[in-house]
Amino acid sequence: MHADTAADHAFYEQPLSERMRTFMRLEFLYQQMLYNCEHETDWATRATISTLLEVLAILSRGDVRSEVHKELDQQLATLERFQSQPGVDGGRLETLVKTLSDSRDQVAGIGTGYLQPLKDSEFLSAIKHRSAIPGGTCEFDLPEYSHWLRQSYSRRQKDLGNWIGAIRPLCDGVTEVLWLIRESSEPINKLAINGMYQHSMQKDTHCRLLRVSIADDSSLFPEISGSQHRFTVRFLEWSSIDSRAVQTGHDVPFLLSIC
Repeated sequence: MHADTAADHAFYEQPLSERMRTFMRLEFLYQQMLYNCEHETDWATRATISTLLEVLAILSRGDVRSEVHKELDQQLATLERFQSQPGVDGGRLETLVKTLSDSRDQVAGIGTGYLQPLKDSEFLSAIKHRSAIPGGTCEFDLPEYSHWLRQSYSRRQKDLGNWIGAIRPLCDGVTEVLWLIRESSEPINKLAINGMYQHSMQKDTHCRLLRVSIADDSSLFPEISGSQHRFTVRFLEWSSIDSRAVQTGHDVPFLLSIC
C-alpha cells in the first residue's frame, strides 16, 4: 500500500518490549491530556488533571527519563550513519538530526528531579488520593478543587501549563521516538489464511513494534500476540457488543510493518 491510501486503513499496533509498552501508554495519555487541555469546560479540565495523574504514575515507576534519553541517543546514532551514504536527502536528514538532538538536550536538561514539583503539590496530591475512590473528587469531597475549576480558563491554563511543562520535554521525546520507529519500516502485503498469520523472526532482527493495517470499513479486527522471536495475528469478526468476536474463516489480505 502506498502512503496516499493509508488514510483508508485502520492501524493496530503491538509493542514487543516493556520499553515500547511504556512509551505507547505515555503517548496515549499525552495525546488525551493535550486534547482536553484545549477545551474550556471544567469537565475537560477534570479530564486533563486525571490524565496528568496517570502520566505521573507511569513516570514514577521507573527511570523513564533515562530510557527516553537512551532511545534518542540510539536513534541519533542510526541517523548519523546515513549522513555519509549516497542518495540521502541531506537537508531533511540534517533537520531530523537537529530535532532529535534538541529533544535529547531537553530531556537531559530537566534533570532527575523533574517530577518533584508535581509530587510536592498538595493540591495534586489531594486529587490523586481522592481519585482512588469512585466519585471521590466531587464537590463535597474536594471543595478546593471545585473552587479552582470555577476559575477562569486563563487561570486554569496557567496552572496546567506549569504542571504539563514539567513533563512536556519527556513526552515530546517519546512522541519523536515512536514516530521514527513507525517510519523505520515499509508495510508489506500479507495474507492471513483462514484468518490467521504466523511469523518467526530472523535471529538478527531487532523488532520492537508490530503494525497491522486493514481497510477502515472492515468488520474484522486483528488480535496480535507474541514476542520479539515470533508472533501470531488472528483476524476476528465483530458484529456487536452483545456477541463475542470469533476468528474469521476467510483469507484476509492485510499490511504488516515490523518496526
